[in-house]
Order: sequence, then C-alpha cells, then structure tokens
Amino acid sequence: MAKVKANASKVVDAPPGRVLEFLRDYRRRRPQILTDNYSAYRVEQGGEGAGTVFAYHFAAGGRERDYRLHVEDVDGSLRERDEFSSFESMWRVAPRGSGSTVTLEATWQGGGGIGGVFERLFAPLGLRRIYGEVLTRLDTALEAPSGPA
Repeated sequence: MAKVKANASKVVDAPPGRVLEFLRDYRRRRPQILTDNYSAYRVEQGGEGAGTVFAYHFAAGGRERDYRLHVEDVDGSLRERDEFSSFESMWRVAPRGSGSTVTLEATWQGGGGIGGVFERLFAPLGLRRIYGEVLTRLDTALEAPSGPA
C-alpha cells in the first residue's frame, strides 16, 4: 500500500489570523464552505480548534464513507485525523502580501493491487477539484462582512 496525497491551494484576501479564526470555528463557520460531497456534518466535541471532534459523510466518484476527525493545532496549521482510517487532512495558512495562501492537503494509505493503482491515479484529481471548490467558498465567506454567522 502506498501513501496517496491530494491538495489544492488558493490565495485569499485575508490575513492568516483571520483565515485560521474562520477555519477553527467548526460549529458556525466551517459548514459554510463545504460542498455537496459532505453530508451529515456534525460537531461532537468542542468546536473551536484543537480538541474538536467532528464527523461527516463524504461521497465522491461513486464512493462513500464516514469520517470522524480529531483536530490538532500544529505550528499554526490545523491537522484533522480520522479515527476510522489513515486519512488525515492538513490546513496550512501562510502570509502572502496583505492576504494568505491557504492549502488543504489530504493523505492516506491507499489500497493494494489494481484498485490501488486507480485510487492513486484518480482520487487525487477528484479531491483536488472538490478542495478547490471548498477553498473558493472559503474565499467568498472571508469577503463577506463578519457578523453573526
């Protein structure tokens, strides 16, 4: 089994602190940027950054599965580790001029055999598209006036 990696990045017009504040709000803000691929989203513990536990159902490319993720703060980034698999996502936010570059990256141990070959080829492409849309939604949400969500 080989490690599979998918990522997408986007420059947003908001400073890193504001971006991270948004991303750490798993109860009110985070659901605003999820695509239709995510359903049954819920926060089970916490809701503000490290220590949060959240779950969702994910469907894409004819595959579906449930995730239950534990959030950690790692050097100003957010790591979300699935309790049921090797899946891990990492949100990195870096300064760029007056804004930020936001990168969402996922890694997991892929399957073996011919199915694993197809997984390594096609899963990153599909996730890159979905993550690109999530990042576009993040950019739009950050542009909106920050009042009660």
